[in-house]
Amino acid sequence: QVQLVESGGGLVQAGGSLRLSCAASGRTFSRYYMGWFRQAPGKEREFVARISRSGDGTAYVDSVKGRFTISRDNAKNTVYLQMNSLKPEDTAVYYCAADSQAVNRYADYWGQGTQVTVSS
Repeated sequence: QVQLVESGGGLVQAGGSLRLSCAASGRTFSRYYMGWFRQAPGKEREFVARISRSGDGTAYVDSVKGRFTISRDNAKNTVYLQMNSLKPEDTAVYYCAADSQAVNRYADYWGQGTQVTVSS
């Protein structure tokens, strides 16, 4: 069982930056692929970024490439999402997810979400 708690969301102006954190419980964090998803009002939850168990492999949705960076610290059981050059269309609830095989919309574990609001 893995419990995930996100933090770091907030209100920021367009062009600004935020860093989201997701702290995981348990001693097996390094066994899980981790990812970030987001859901805007009236829209489906979408994939944002994912990272391999060791941290040497990452992937991003096209709309955030070059602006967002996912990373993890297995010693701290934490995954991060550094978000730069934020745009109003990045406004959403951001969710952290974990899975032992692959991080996608069917991931086994989810956090409660953290709100990110980007004003124009």
